[in-house]
Amino acid sequence: MFTTIDQKIAEIFNSWQINGWPIGNFVLTIISLFLALLLCGAIGLEREIRGRSAGLRTHLLVGMGSCIVMVISIYGFPNQEGVTRDVARLAAQVISGVGFLGAGAIIYRNAGTKGLTTAGTIWLSMAIGLACGSMNFILAISATVIVMGVLLGLRKFEQRLALRNPTLVLIGPSNVPMVSKILEICEKYECIASNLFTEKVVDAGEDQVQITFRALAKKGTFKYAEFLEEMRQESGAYRVQVLYHH
Repeated sequence: MFTTIDQKIAEIFNSWQINGWPIGNFVLTIISLFLALLLCGAIGLEREIRGRSAGLRTHLLVGMGSCIVMVISIYGFPNQEGVTRDVARLAAQVISGVGFLGAGAIIYRNAGTKGLTTAGTIWLSMAIGLACGSMNFILAISATVIVMGVLLGLRKFEQRLALRNPTLVLIGPSNVPMVSKILEICEKYECIASNLFTEKVVDAGEDQVQITFRALAKKGTFKYAEFLEEMRQESGAYRVQVLYHH
């Protein structure tokens, strides 16, 4: 039967006793909790620095809670002769429950989606917590290192890709023909205003219109900076915002 390094470490600790007391299990549990605290805290700290809705405390609670549930699954129920225990049953419930928690971090508004990355990191903190609780320490550490590299290293690369087809939100006076001006600017820069819709809003007692659309470039070269600047200067909008996933 295949045995991993983590399983060998767990076997060594589980066999460690002092005067008949299984002290090794206690030490192994403490290591699991502190490792979950450290790894999930690193992910949560990155979200906290970004100013996301779910930050350090949320990721810590999810990771620590998942770790505790997994430890309970392994050590919390005594073995009974002739009874087969399924240690993965509680873990399966955690996976379903945290999925709903992650969904609460996602916001869809004005054709833009926010919170997808944060929902993913919440779900990942759960998985890392389960890995720590099941004593798969090498897996948990490796996953955290890779994820931190993705969160920190690929952000600028992702934004560059998003700039080719940005989603824009323009807010301006309702008596200005902004839509026709937007279409004119898009035609000038050879892009298509996709999924365009308008919404009436009231700000400080003034009737305004909010226009949201996605600019799809027709060619490989898209002069994004000039396009955005002309939208701000010529469309008649008070504000022009670019939306990304977060």
